[in-house]
Amino acid sequence: MLKIGDHLPAGTLQEFIEVEGEGCTLGPNAFDIAKSTAGKTIAIFALPGAFTPTCSAQHVPGYVQSVEAFKAAGVDEIWCISVNDAFVMGAWGREQKVAGKVRMMADGSADFAKATGLTFDLTSRGMGLRSQRYSMLVVDGVVKTLNVEAPGKFEVSDAATLLAQAKAS
Repeated sequence: MLKIGDHLPAGTLQEFIEVEGEGCTLGPNAFDIAKSTAGKTIAIFALPGAFTPTCSAQHVPGYVQSVEAFKAAGVDEIWCISVNDAFVMGAWGREQKVAGKVRMMADGSADFAKATGLTFDLTSRGMGLRSQRYSMLVVDGVVKTLNVEAPGKFEVSDAATLLAQAKAS
């Protein structure tokens, strides 16, 4: 399992791009994780699924509302990662009004979740293999803090907890 001090696993995540520019085409674009985190401080939070109750009502809104405070704490970008395709993440991002605030990164085949060891099997609920709920602060591709939730909980991966950690680092 991923732990503090580890480099993020190699691979790609996809993001649905709404406006063409900076070498990105409209629609899903793949982003190399190592290149996208190099030289940056990234606040990452992951969750079991787009449009799910806790994720939509609490998890994403907390980060959207705190974006300026994260930037003031030295965070370059905020990423939301979920085992959904880029189209679903794009639609959810529009619904959550994240444009310019949170990057909605799709891990469609759960490759990133599997590589981190932070998976959660929701097959019995018709959702298959998903990501556990967690947050982490990543500096230049290295995990500096990691807050993994117990199953069914939302207590340590919230924006306030990660923001306090970002301010302290």
